[in-house]
Amino acid sequence: MTARIRVTRTVKLPDEMQVERCLRAPELGPKVLFFSGGSALRSLCRVLKRYTHNSIHLITAFDSGGSSASLREAFNMLSVGDLRNRLMALADESAQGNPAIYELFSHRFQSSASPTILRKRLAAMIDGRDLVEPVPTPMRRIIRTHLRLFAESAPNDFDLRGASIGNLILAGGHRLNEGDMDSVVYLFSKLVAVRGTVLPIVDANLHLAARLADDNIIVGQHLFAGKERPSLRQPIRDIWLCPGLDDPSPTKTDLHSKVKDLIDDADLIVYPMGSFWSSVMANLLPSGVGRAIAAAKCPKVYVPSTGPDSELIGTSTNECIQHLLRTLRRDCGPETPTTDLLNAVILDENPSNYFGLNVRELQDWELSTTALPLVTAGNEIDSERLAHVLLSLA
Repeated sequence: MTARIRVTRTVKLPDEMQVERCLRAPELGPKVLFFSGGSALRSLCRVLKRYTHNSIHLITAFDSGGSSASLREAFNMLSVGDLRNRLMALADESAQGNPAIYELFSHRFQSSASPTILRKRLAAMIDGRDLVEPVPTPMRRIIRTHLRLFAESAPNDFDLRGASIGNLILAGGHRLNEGDMDSVVYLFSKLVAVRGTVLPIVDANLHLAARLADDNIIVGQHLFAGKERPSLRQPIRDIWLCPGLDDPSPTKTDLHSKVKDLIDDADLIVYPMGSFWSSVMANLLPSGVGRAIAAAKCPKVYVPSTGPDSELIGTSTNECIQHLLRTLRRDCGPETPTTDLLNAVILDENPSNYFGLNVRELQDWELSTTALPLVTAGNEIDSERLAHVLLSLA
């Protein structure tokens, strides 16, 4: 029989003794949980896996641009690009891992190659040749099966130019497992020896919609960040999940009990840097997320991005926190104390790295603020330094 108690403690940041303990026994490291997506945490994850093999990554699966859009349309599935990205960032890259699988999952077909050449190369991989040949059995057979299912299920005119091999393998697994992406991610986490847990926030084929400050509505994550159209001219004021790119009506999806358990069991919850709306906030939209976070008895911290975020035109750091709290309270109730949802904001020591930052106002909201030397030349957060801070808080 086990029991839980809640304690408070004063933490030295960074606590190098705690960091050293993690480095010596990463298999016993803390369960640091991230709500994220995209590539903003790639560098941090490659550092973090040296210190803990127990980090948790709940990933947005609503990307609607680039090669992800083609896969989603062809297979009626959630986006897998960010999932693959995080699996690779956390994979064991040592000689004890599976370097041939790592290389295969990370490889993209040339954008300039002819479709005929790419189809022949895919056929060679299905036959066990090309990049698949060095993969040891039985993993080679699993990968060949998934690629074959992809090839058999994809439209004849599917464009392979620029496609990620890892995404194609995951799409084949999605078909093999009748749409159960959690099973696919679990399998490939084992194949590449992922040092942590990676899951989509929900296993549902949904999209993002946003209302701008001028009340115009945009539908599709690819429109948030200015990748496939001019950058936003109005700030985003709200986002929600919707059924499809041609239907902006709000839709509800529930958090799976497995994800709730992961949130409940976390040692630290992090709202990290990255694309604020399409990565961090998108993960907070499913029904049950706010309630699970409020019920979790661990510290919760926000690490704002330093430098520009094309999704945050005209939006201050303080306004980001207001949006975050407001979204969570829609699920867990308007009277939920701030301290149940967010405890601290981790900042770089240079306040000019943030737009509209008002530390006094944050303190009025019962939020602790900690300013540390996090940013290196180039205005980017140093992954090693941030990892040490997060490990010290967990």
